[in-house]
Amino acid sequence: MSCVFCEYVNSKNYIMENELAFAVYDNYPVNMGHVLVMPKRHYASYFDSTPDEIQALNELINKMKELLDSELKPDGYNIGINVGEAAGQTIFHLHIHVIPRYYGDVENPRGGIRNFKKPLVEYDG
Repeated sequence: MSCVFCEYVNSKNYIMENELAFAVYDNYPVNMGHVLVMPKRHYASYFDSTPDEIQALNELINKMKELLDSELKPDGYNIGINVGEAAGQTIFHLHIHVIPRYYGDVENPRGGIRNFKKPLVEYDG
């Protein structure tokens, strides 16, 4: 079975990596700079991550934040993981959304991800 995220690993087509994880820009961003951080090993659930994978994922989240802070200067971030179909997961290779937020990108950001926003590119997955 083919996995679009495993294809990134095979092609080494990503923004940055470490031994166990890598980061790519989301093809369906909800804001400028929306990034996906994911393990190189194929598995679906965050809860199946090893302690080393969690550490590697967290390292890349922080490095991507530094890069995005430098390049785009966002005012905040949402970080999210969909685990399982009922939670909205459509690609069953763990991926962590790192979404830069900007003052004014939604009328009222109160509640964070509970009341997020219409994406820049409509998701068709």
